[in-house]
Amino acid sequence: MAETAVKTTENRETVGEPTRSGFFFTPRVDIYETDNELTLYADVPGVPADGVDLRFERGELILQGRVPRRQRPGQVMVNEYEEGDFYRVFQIHESIDPTRIAAECKNGELIVHLPKVEAVKPRQVRVRGE
Repeated sequence: MAETAVKTTENRETVGEPTRSGFFFTPRVDIYETDNELTLYADVPGVPADGVDLRFERGELILQGRVPRRQRPGQVMVNEYEEGDFYRVFQIHESIDPTRIAAECKNGELIVHLPKVEAVKPRQVRVRGE
């Protein structure tokens, strides 16, 4: 595609940022394109599917949720995993069909399918001879 169908609206910082309500994270994301769709993969470790809030509003795909506290037995020796809210917004181009957006959460990864509208999908044009 000549124009990117998904644009992020914030920086790529992935370290938790302290706020008044706790830590705020920007999940890491990979986006892949095929002829039929864009697929967005977001890291959301420890977050169940019902803990992800994914919305499409006014041309934006909004991803938010909360990384829960991990409860483990024993004394903490190293604690790098932090709890807190995550939030990310993507500008969605009109080449994406918002009525067909679908998502699933597997093994700490959110997978969002962003199907292209039929008009922008490549199609083979048959060339006839004499």
